[in-house]
Amino acid sequence: MAAPLVLLDGASMWFRSYFGVPSSITAPDGRPVNALRGFLDAVATVITRERPSRLVVCRDDDWRPQWRVDLIPSYKAHRVEEVQAEGPDIEEVPDELTPQVDMIMEILDAFGIATAGAPACEADDVLGTLASRERRDPVVVVSGDRDLLQLVSDDPVEVRVLYLGRGLAKATKFGPVEVAETYNVPVDRAGPAYAELALLRGDPSDGLPGVPGVGEKTAATLLAQHGSLEGILAAAHDPKSKMSKAYRTKLLAATDYIDAAGPVVRVATEADVDFSRPSDTLPLAAEHPRKVVKLAEQYGVTSSIGRLQKALDGLPG
Repeated sequence: MAAPLVLLDGASMWFRSYFGVPSSITAPDGRPVNALRGFLDAVATVITRERPSRLVVCRDDDWRPQWRVDLIPSYKAHRVEEVQAEGPDIEEVPDELTPQVDMIMEILDAFGIATAGAPACEADDVLGTLASRERRDPVVVVSGDRDLLQLVSDDPVEVRVLYLGRGLAKATKFGPVEVAETYNVPVDRAGPAYAELALLRGDPSDGLPGVPGVGEKTAATLLAQHGSLEGILAAAHDPKSKMSKAYRTKLLAATDYIDAAGPVVRVATEADVDFSRPSDTLPLAAEHPRKVVKLAEQYGVTSSIGRLQKALDGLPG
């Protein structure tokens, strides 16, 4: 089997590293580097596990795009902190994490590892665009965000999601079969069906209310009975359908939400992706070795850099 294209959900991974690695881990000058060290170690583990020939770290260039907020005003609203009465929204990122993201970008650039983002888009949209665009190699999306399960596919290339919900050591790889089995959605359209399941049940962590009275089990049952969200809505609008009056009432009352939530819940697949470098080929050695050594010493992450290089050394030349 061809070596995969690995797409890393950068923000998801360095957030997890920040909260999973003790903040007592610092650089020689005292700055915290727990997220940096955890992220580098995670990347090394993923490379060893998946043996990719290409790799892209996908960035959150806009964590709460205005076009999604315009559709669903509650989208991620609880994560917002008003800096000033009329100031811009910023995500409540821990003060000690933001500088570490800059450190991560410095080291990735010195190594020659590609990053990618897109204006007015979240990392999910970058992941979705790159996964759906791929026509050559199998794709592995690495994230702790369940929303990305909607990307699983067998055609035109295999797209699998390495889900980090319980940590990298217990990561689970999902394809259409695993998504269908776990969430009781139709296997022949497991990715799109998962997005429809998420739309119906809602997601409090993202400020998505869902359809009142329709939880995950009910959403899965409706999808099994009617095949798709389109089929569910057709049945809700058809007085002669076998759908119960209770569910018909709930769905029809939520028509405005359902219409608006589609583009919010589904990741974009045609984002205007901007790459940090011309190629996403994973380098087998640092592009700028002296700079890597200098940064490793400056930030006190020499051992993590060593693990990353060892992982690259294990790849076929």
